[in-house]
Amino acid sequence: MPLTKDFKDTIKARAERDPEFRAGLFREAIEAMLSDDLETGKVLLRDYVNATVGFEALALDMDKDPKSLMRMLSAKGNPRADNLLAMVAHLKLREGVSFSIATNNSLIE
Repeated sequence: MPLTKDFKDTIKARAERDPEFRAGLFREAIEAMLSDDLETGKVLLRDYVNATVGFEALALDMDKDPKSLMRMLSAKGNPRADNLLAMVAHLKLREGVSFSIATNNSLIE
């Protein structure tokens, strides 16, 4: 079921005013992908990009076609790992965040 415009506007407005929400949305996208749920990860990452930088600006940063980036995160998109990881790296830099992985109660930095 496609998201309504009101919902997308709500996400964008919240992301603009709440840095913790913005970072949380990004983190959830990464965690979904790392948990072998690529479809949810792509949806969340697409929502994050739309609510923050936008595909046009991200494409300029990455020297890519914005439509190519949008297709990567579409329902039928099948992004290559190098392209997806490059996107995540650019978004991390823009957002000013880093991620850590914890396993068996120990933190891996």
